[in-house]
Amino acid sequence: MVDDDEAVRVLLRRYLEIEGFAVEQVSDGGAALAAIASSQPDLVLLDLMLPAQDGLDILTRLRRNSDVPVILLTARGSEADRILGLKLGADDYVVKPFSLGELTARITSVLRRTRNVTAQTVLEFDGLVLDLGTREVTAGDLVVTTTAREFDLLAFLAASPRQVFSRQQLLANVWDSSEEWQDPDTVTEHIRRIRRRIEPDPEHPRWIKTVRGVGYRFDP
Repeated sequence: MVDDDEAVRVLLRRYLEIEGFAVEQVSDGGAALAAIASSQPDLVLLDLMLPAQDGLDILTRLRRNSDVPVILLTARGSEADRILGLKLGADDYVVKPFSLGELTARITSVLRRTRNVTAQTVLEFDGLVLDLGTREVTAGDLVVTTTAREFDLLAFLAASPRQVFSRQQLLANVWDSSEEWQDPDTVTEHIRRIRRRIEPDPEHPRWIKTVRGVGYRFDP
């Protein structure tokens, strides 16, 4: 956890330790880079407004040689700030003030997603195989042709089975965009195309389910 506000660090550390996380905390960017290099954390909570070095500068330097998951914490909640953070390599973005429950859920989600993707090069289900290295999809005995974005979307959903993602979340994580910049119907159209390619009956999908009023989930 990288935050120059001691009260915030103490509060978050106590809460996250109760939730079962081991937490190391530092107050500035220089210490953050050193701590990350030495302790190899599973995830970094990074405040944007830090003394001496801005959090985005730290993120940029970190991404030169590390793919550790990063969640940005900041009071700067403009759309431009969120998009810039995601483009620079953040895995999620939480705007202050936030609930501790929401933060914990986001941490868990990012860890699940990144661990699944990094630990496996092949996602294999009953009749459906995604090879993340070759970017090939096999449905039954057929090799399915997908566009790059279709593969990214399918792999993202399949890496977190049964987790429901809204169209806005999918835009942010797969497109590095938002509904202010891109129509959420883009997600709907890509889901429709993927279903046509991998589902025996696209009208009654086996793999990608619609959760009405919420979004989509992958059923393994």
